[in-house]
Amino acid sequence: MALRKERHRPLGTVEHLVELVLESLIKILHWIIAVVPLAVFGIVARIVGTEGFAQFQALGVFVLSVLLALTIQAAYYLVRIRFGSWVHPVELLRGGRDALVMAFSTASSTATMPVTYAALKDRVGLRDQSASMGALVGANFNNDGTALYEAMAALFIAQMIGMDLSMHQQLMVVLTSIIASVGAAGIPEAGLVTMTMVFTAVGLPVQFIPVLLTVDWFLDRCRTAINVMGDMNVSCLLDGKQRG
Repeated sequence: MALRKERHRPLGTVEHLVELVLESLIKILHWIIAVVPLAVFGIVARIVGTEGFAQFQALGVFVLSVLLALTIQAAYYLVRIRFGSWVHPVELLRGGRDALVMAFSTASSTATMPVTYAALKDRVGLRDQSASMGALVGANFNNDGTALYEAMAALFIAQMIGMDLSMHQQLMVVLTSIIASVGAAGIPEAGLVTMTMVFTAVGLPVQFIPVLLTVDWFLDRCRTAINVMGDMNVSCLLDGKQRG
């Protein structure tokens, strides 16, 4: 179907063929994106029909638990900055507020990257080497908020379906969450894609992941802001206790 409108396109060169395949894949992806809300609605409707709204009451507790965990993580970052660098936490929040707000609004650490770098270098006053290492390199590898969320999501789904995870499986959840967060792209909802690896590692059914889509749009923004704060934390620690 994706190729139907392209049947008259010339295919004289390899370049034409590659362009045709790429455009067809983009069309198919657009169809998938359009169908995803219907698929999520169907999964949610099935859960409500068979188990009632009890699971969604638990989902509200899950949201509050994630927000509390992210708050603790942010406090930990600020304490490390206070005792591990010359930057005062209040000054960091004041100077980096544009990056944190953009991270929350876009849910993308990659899109926030230049804003984070400029804030650390120009407004906070870090050295160029420290700012670039944390903001530019850290944005691709340092996704602590995503790791925390994926681990909590796996434990929540396990409790929701009544699956008891052994200590070994819980440690496996932590390990795979860290690995998956490093491989997650800095784009919205990327954590849901890598979450399949976490679920598969401990035998959790991946078909329950769409249930999280009902709240992930908000939690994604929160954990992205924490990811960016983690990048700022790294930059401040690299800058040391003496202002350069």
